[in-house]
Amino acid sequence: MIRPASRIASAAAAPALVVVLLATLPVWLGHHPYYVNIASQILLWAVAALALNVLVGYAGLVSLGHAALLAMAGYTVGLLLQAGYGHLAADLGAIAVTLAASAVFAVLALRSTGVGFLMITLALGQIVWGIAYRWAGLTNGDNGISLAARPAPFGLSLAGAEAFYYTALLIFLMALVSMRILVRSPFGASLAGTRDQPRRMTALGFNVWLIRFLAFLASGFWSGVAGLLYVYYHQFIAPPAAALTASAEILLMVISGGAATLLGPIAGAAIVVIMKNVASAYIERWNLVLGVIFILIISFMPEGLVPGSVRLARAAWVWLRARLPGREGRYTQERIS
Repeated sequence: MIRPASRIASAAAAPALVVVLLATLPVWLGHHPYYVNIASQILLWAVAALALNVLVGYAGLVSLGHAALLAMAGYTVGLLLQAGYGHLAADLGAIAVTLAASAVFAVLALRSTGVGFLMITLALGQIVWGIAYRWAGLTNGDNGISLAARPAPFGLSLAGAEAFYYTALLIFLMALVSMRILVRSPFGASLAGTRDQPRRMTALGFNVWLIRFLAFLASGFWSGVAGLLYVYYHQFIAPPAAALTASAEILLMVISGGAATLLGPIAGAAIVVIMKNVASAYIERWNLVLGVIFILIISFMPEGLVPGSVRLARAAWVWLRARLPGREGRYTQERIS
């Protein structure tokens, strides 16, 4: 019989081990800048996927315009830095602009749900992409906006691969903890209620629209943070960052990994980034392989990779225990007693 204290200790040991592994990852990668940069990309896209997961997984609202929010944060940073502002002012301005855009997106998109919500967010994302592409006087069009250097908070330069990785790791952990607090809070429970039983939630006196609106703002905030990581990682922002393909990739990260879970979007982000940056060096048709992977996940694990793996592991464990030597006799003795 496991004591409650032992359960608490074992439950806390797994996250602590993961944090230690992530903190020592550059060592395991041999301090190779290329692979450390790949790890940084996984973290920044994991933040973006976690942000979208607030809507897709916990609110039941599928969006195809979240890359536009990410790009707006990046463009705002680039424009403010060009105007002579410091990194802190540019970052705060980018978050403020992203929150304002999220509020506008929410007011327009929450007029509908389901396919209607998806199409409105897709249209809004395409508007942002069109502005970034056509308004060359502001966004420099296809040439994009370049950043002279990464910031140096508290005098610590983020120019190196490992310095940026640890910054991305810190922000990723903050996003993960905040998401866990959100989904386990009363607000998270009410948000899930608006996903499962919106009419019943309205009958109980809950303001369904306001709950979804606040969820959209939370999702937009972390999308903006992901946009800051994106623009500082690449030191460049261009219209493809706001394109439909970028929004679709973030959505695939959420769905393939497992919506309404915290680990699912992270696993989905790892799959997409590794296929785009590592496997593509060895496989010419890496897009085809990525599509096959997603088809297999949806076919055999419709709930997503992480929940599906847990389900299959439990089923395999039950099957294995049932076939251990002497197991049938033990079960028979337990039934008799």
